[in-house]
Amino acid sequence: MEKYKQPDFKQIYTDIITSKYPHKYDLCEYLLSKNELLALDILKLNTIIFGTSEKNNSHYRSYKRTDILRILHYQKENKLNNTQLALHFKLSRNTVSKWRKIFLI
Repeated sequence: MEKYKQPDFKQIYTDIITSKYPHKYDLCEYLLSKNELLALDILKLNTIIFGTSEKNNSHYRSYKRTDILRILHYQKENKLNNTQLALHFKLSRNTVSKWRKIFLI
């Protein structure tokens, strides 16, 4: 069975910015210069470019293990409870508690 291969989001967003929104390239340059884009970076790029709310497509988001661990580490650093973390990252409280149970943080 083949391993899931993620789309090249860096190339996709670079093409969108250069063709439709060249004036927003300076705002996105830092994120596009990273070697690997995480789910949080992709959401930031989407917000910067299109200015839309992330709530519309929150149902279809998926997070890799590294993304989840980074979110949970953010919670620990900033001493947030599950509700506060869920509001900050626009997640469900149940999702946060499930992640905490799985990763035992």
